[in-house]
Amino acid sequence: MSGAYHSDLAGKSALVTGAASGIGLACAEALARAGAKVHLADIDDAVEKAAADVNGIAHVADLTDARAIETLPAEIDILVNNAGFQHIAPIHEFPPETFARIQALMVTAPFLLIRRVLPWMYDRGRGRVINMSSVHGLRASPFKSAYVTAKHALEGLSKVTALEGAEHGVTSNCVNPGYVRTPLVTGQLQAQAEEHGLERDAVIEQVLLRRSAIKRLIEPEDVAACVLWLSGDHTAHVTGTSIPLDGGWTAA
Repeated sequence: MSGAYHSDLAGKSALVTGAASGIGLACAEALARAGAKVHLADIDDAVEKAAADVNGIAHVADLTDARAIETLPAEIDILVNNAGFQHIAPIHEFPPETFARIQALMVTAPFLLIRRVLPWMYDRGRGRVINMSSVHGLRASPFKSAYVTAKHALEGLSKVTALEGAEHGVTSNCVNPGYVRTPLVTGQLQAQAEEHGLERDAVIEQVLLRRSAIKRLIEPEDVAACVLWLSGDHTAHVTGTSIPLDGGWTAA
């Protein structure tokens, strides 16, 4: 998914949220290598160094604040809605304020960003909306009520965007990774190891990847390669879809 596609994005602008690290940073790097001018948004001011590394533009912003979204550029050809976080607890113990914040960041913010950039895309007759969903946008797991709810909602938003954008040359798709080697995932390993009485490597295979046929974590660069592929002109008919990168999780 590289090589031939690297010249596709010259002259295009991209906005990637949650771009300070992990999947978002890998997406920003891939889009920049392909010739796009990349705007990187994140609540973490580490995004400033990330932007400097890819010759992009940093935006330190809390995307749960609608006013912050209004400060981001609207002249965007490729929008990658990636920002998110996780909280694990049974429903009867789940903090309502955390549930609401996850919806604000992972559903409302993508809606507001799509709403903001669509007029530019419509005027240009071309646009790419890429929503970083998850295998949890297609399957549920216990103790992740807010995350699963948000990802399922994002799937619906993506499909509506695809239907409305079709006549304007705008595509909208979800990318659905399983467990990716990111700070969000690796940060869970020690706690899971202690809880289950396992070594860290055993946690990956027996706990995180229990439902996956391929027993290794996905690399952020592999997810970014799919995002890069969806960004090109050759995917003009790929819209309203969800692309699992889950090692066979959803095949079972």
